Amino acid sequence: MKKFRKYIGLIALCFVVMLTVTACAQNGNAATKPPTGFFYGNIYRFIGKPLQNIMLSFSHMIGGANGAGWAIILMTLVVRVVLLPLMLSQQKKSTTQQEKMTRVQPQMLLIQDAMKRKDLTQDQQMTLAGWQRELYSQNNISLTGGMGCLPLIIQFPIMIGIYQAVMYSKPLANSFFFGISLSERSISVTIIATLFAFIQGYLSIIGVPKEQKKQMQSMMLMNPIMTLFISLSVSGSVALYWAAGNFFSVIQQLIVTFIIMPKVKRDVDEHLKNEPIKAIVTKEKIDELLNQKTSGSAVSEKEKELHENLRNRNKGKQQKHHK
Repeated sequence: MKKFRKYIGLIALCFVVMLTVTACAQNGNAATKPPTGFFYGNIYRFIGKPLQNIMLSFSHMIGGANGAGWAIILMTLVVRVVLLPLMLSQQKKSTTQQEKMTRVQPQMLLIQDAMKRKDLTQDQQMTLAGWQRELYSQNNISLTGGMGCLPLIIQFPIMIGIYQAVMYSKPLANSFFFGISLSERSISVTIIATLFAFIQGYLSIIGVPKEQKKQMQSMMLMNPIMTLFISLSVSGSVALYWAAGNFFSVIQQLIVTFIIMPKVKRDVDEHLKNEPIKAIVTKEKIDELLNQKTSGSAVSEKEKELHENLRNRNKGKQQKHHK
């Protein structure tokens, strides 16, 4: 469970997104008027209504039966282009952290193997945990691995806004995209969105060291699972936005995997020539720490033996005295 600790915040955020978007979908299906509450009302006022006007303009410009669907895809492209520098920057930071983690992996394995021992004292556990923190801090490694939730947070109100834009506009709500209703759930769009999410996850582990790849393989399923549940819970308009967004994520991941990642590796190699990884933990240091327990146990056993001999002597003297 420890190896997934840095992902708990992201998982929790994704869970909140699923619950909120699902609630929005359930409430919206029965609504005939735009929301007036503080949360959804303000999203509609400042995001949903402007997006509605833009999408209607795009739909009229494009024309045809599929105009509304193409308008959603164009809006997705605009959002992704705006967020692209931020996303690529965070991906670069994450890749840099992964490379540094690879270089300190031998020291981390020493600590992890030592922590698996069941006979550790509390002081030894605290010492090992301190060495692990020092290993990270001395080598400028982030505990969160450079991951960030800001792009997802920014997209969250936009997803709700697109849903509201469609649901509270008769022309958009009654429109179709290649036969898919934008106001109802769509299995086909859900499958497409989930497939793109899986491809993006697969591309993200290309070139990753085996040790980290094993940890990431289970986590890479998180985005497809989240996409599946959200897309099944919302209208075709939001599912289409999600599918288009995941398609652009695949393009972004191609850039990261085959352009950014090789460059980051070269930069890290060059940086480590001038500032090598600092050795905080060695096998000799671990053995010395663990031997303290053994030595302490040996002393403790001798003390117990001495105390037992003294008790036996006293017991013998008392029996002799009574006689």
